[in-house]
Amino acid sequence: MKVVVIGGTGLIGSKVVSKLNEHGHEAVAASPNTGVNTVTGEGLAEVLKGASVVVDVSNSPSFADDAVREFFHRSTANLLKAEAEAGVAHHVALSVVGTDRLQQAGYFRAKQMQEDMIRDSGVPYSIVHATQFFEFAKTLADSATEGDTVSVAPIKIQPIFSGDVAAAVARTAVGAPVNGIVEVAGPDTFRMEDFIRKGLAVHSDPRTVVTDPQGLYWGAALEESDLLPGPGARIGETSFADWSAQQK
Repeated sequence: MKVVVIGGTGLIGSKVVSKLNEHGHEAVAASPNTGVNTVTGEGLAEVLKGASVVVDVSNSPSFADDAVREFFHRSTANLLKAEAEAGVAHHVALSVVGTDRLQQAGYFRAKQMQEDMIRDSGVPYSIVHATQFFEFAKTLADSATEGDTVSVAPIKIQPIFSGDVAAAVARTAVGAPVNGIVEVAGPDTFRMEDFIRKGLAVHSDPRTVVTDPQGLYWGAALEESDLLPGPGARIGETSFADWSAQQK
């Protein structure tokens, strides 16, 4: 089975490509680095020839509201059009747990638009909703830092190892389209401030982490459980403790 992975040279995409190839599939990494640009359409028709499945794990280079919306709109429109012309039978997209609850933030409005475009396209699809990755704890901290203090909202999070996300995406890609959402999350639930502290400790980062009742998550005000998956979510195998021990 030929599977084209859009964003296939990035953190998740490269792992998806490896996992699919390990199981005997023909996984092709497609990104601007390999001559495929979904925003301009460059290289799409060529790379999709003979593809049964397209996996889209690409992300916008800018999180500014207008830029991220433009990226996902152009990229998704070009990709879905090229898939229809190539006869692709299954479109798999990676998105975020709680996207529909995070609509105050421009990034998540853009992700919701992407999901709606996929649903309306007529191409059989599966959308994988993942929680935040272990690897992005520092990025979250950076987005909420003033001076040496990180102020985070009093919310819960169930983060996941990027390798477990990639495994879930790869399994979804070779299965039948669900024409709906598959949720994946890590095995442990943390308070956000505890997750950030543990994530910063991995990098020996001395910043102070505090809880701010008015704190936002990428610009969105959240209820305590808005970032948690619902019943039936697939749970990754790797705990944060095991992952962090391997980083030292």
